[in-house]
Amino acid sequence: MRMLAIISDIHSNIEALTAVLRDIESRGVKRIVCLGDVVGYGPNPCEALDLIMRHCEVTLMGNHDFAALYEPNNFNMGAEAACFWTRRKLEKEPDLEKRGARWDYLGALPVKHVISGEALGLPGVTDVAFTHGSPRRPINEYIFPDDVYNCPGKFRGLFERFNHLCFVGHTHVPGVFLETPDFYSPDELDDGVFEVSFRKAMVNVGSVGQPRDRDNRASYATLEPNGATALVRFVRVPYNVDATMAKVRATPELDDYLGSRLREGR
Repeated sequence: MRMLAIISDIHSNIEALTAVLRDIESRGVKRIVCLGDVVGYGPNPCEALDLIMRHCEVTLMGNHDFAALYEPNNFNMGAEAACFWTRRKLEKEPDLEKRGARWDYLGALPVKHVISGEALGLPGVTDVAFTHGSPRRPINEYIFPDDVYNCPGKFRGLFERFNHLCFVGHTHVPGVFLETPDFYSPDELDDGVFEVSFRKAMVNVGSVGQPRDRDNRASYATLEPNGATALVRFVRVPYNVDATMAKVRATPELDDYLGSRLREGR
């Protein structure tokens, strides 16, 4: 098996995305799956889309990608304004070929992707599912760490929707959910590594462009061979947060909070 990198929630943050792609390349990883929300919130939607189109073998539909195509639903005022600004940026691209390619790419994004363990060279893994929100509601359902205490019954429905391993994004908070239910943040794992076993597991890879776990470094994960099964490794990458914040402040249509929150990772 070749190592696989799983990224999510770029949110038009080109500084973070560039740093993550550089880190992925430095590890010799050739395959990248993106779990969606390429656009939204941040100042560089066109550039982010171009990089994702070039580097990812699979990209899924996130709720902000969906909103840019159609309409934002249940968005707060700042997120909604950013969505409409993103759409205008995409529509104003003067190069008709680039404009068409970006819209075609967004419009064709699937909501779920599954790779068999055999295809990944992992005989001990049944299959690996990928989605943005959850395996039950792929675009919009949030799965929070506190749900293991507040909504334990929720996990039965979630874990029924995949066979072995599932990667998600959407909440911008990395960690591993088990069926018990239980949740382990990367800090609670040895060296930020989760060893895949016979048990089902749902892995949130965190956010590249807008982390919300009080760590402002970009977050992603890799899936690596480990004998008959695999390891999930959580990775954090520093990037030029100040540069992204300055771009948000310089864009009147984007709420300053979308930039200032990046410094604190919230």
